[in-house]
Amino acid sequence: MIYEVQQTSDITYRIYDWDRVDDQGNPRELHTDLALDAIDFRYHKDHQARYKVVENSTVTAVDSPYFNTGVISFDRLVEKDFNLIDSFVIYMCVEGSAAITYSGGMEMIKKGETILIPAELKNLGIIPDGHTTLLEVYIK
Repeated sequence: MIYEVQQTSDITYRIYDWDRVDDQGNPRELHTDLALDAIDFRYHKDHQARYKVVENSTVTAVDSPYFNTGVISFDRLVEKDFNLIDSFVIYMCVEGSAAITYSGGMEMIKKGETILIPAELKNLGIIPDGHTTLLEVYIK
């Protein structure tokens, strides 16, 4: 599995743009040469996250100075308390589906979907529909 966490930047290098056009109907500019210069094509063995799944718990997969990524593999209710972090939380569903419940309601997430939990939500429950795996990302 590969996932990408992006950092805000004012630089865009388009390699392919899905044939989209600008406001005047012209194809948008591509930056293939610049992108190829910026991409590091070398294999980095240490760039693979290694972690051991603990069922029904969040396990840290990546702990960088900028963000934390956890993996939750679960088949029963998981309750989350985010009072100790000052960040939004992103959930990416990589297996199964779940209901994310909070004081104001509920949102569903299924395989291939991503959901943003606002920083103001400090407590929520995640109820899986069968066995489910989520990635949990937040900024430190």
